[in-house]
Amino acid sequence: MDNIRLLVCDDDKNICELLRLYLVKEGYSVVLAQDGNQALALFASEKPDMVLLDIMMPGMDGWTVCREIRKTSDCPIIMISAKGETFDKVLGLELGADDYVVKPFDTKEVVARIKAVLRRVQVQGSDEGKEVQYEDLSINISSYELRIKGRLVDTPPKELELLYFMASNPGKVYTRNQLLDNVWGFDYYGDSRTIDVHIKRLREKLDGVSDKWDLKTVWGVGYKFEVLG
Repeated sequence: MDNIRLLVCDDDKNICELLRLYLVKEGYSVVLAQDGNQALALFASEKPDMVLLDIMMPGMDGWTVCREIRKTSDCPIIMISAKGETFDKVLGLELGADDYVVKPFDTKEVVARIKAVLRRVQVQGSDEGKEVQYEDLSINISSYELRIKGRLVDTPPKELELLYFMASNPGKVYTRNQLLDNVWGFDYYGDSRTIDVHIKRLREKLDGVSDKWDLKTVWGVGYKFEVLG
């Protein structure tokens, strides 16, 4: 754990220092930023293994920082914010965040979530080179590439991970909570409708591609990737 570097971005100096103390005690190396522009500069120079990112910051807000990071990196991001509405949580996850913690928070819970996300990343790392293929569909989890009829389709990380997980287990029905646990790698405390949003966006990409497979809704249960003969 000594080699794991965390970038903590929050304009509240007290929160930064509190998190730094706890995380250093856990054996992590910690770099602090107090506005969005500084966060991006330190992300580029320090190359952290994870980012803890506040939303409401001067200069550049956390949403924008998250978008910018996701243009070039799949580095795990945990959003930390006083904005606790379902819309904000779903937006954070859609932008590519791996988790969302609402202030005020229990520091021990934050540490537990950091460990959970890092475990998920390590498990995904063991999937290097793995690819799932069906007619006119290719999902590569190591390069994070979705190809439809041979064409590369821009896809947010969580959408691709969700599709890869379901396509790797064809015919199996998953509840929303099971998908959150398996794809996000933690027990999600918010609204499970984030799965519905991701499925909707995947269907927009996959609509009409092939009659050999489909993302199916199992009413009253959840979803499955179905192979249709």
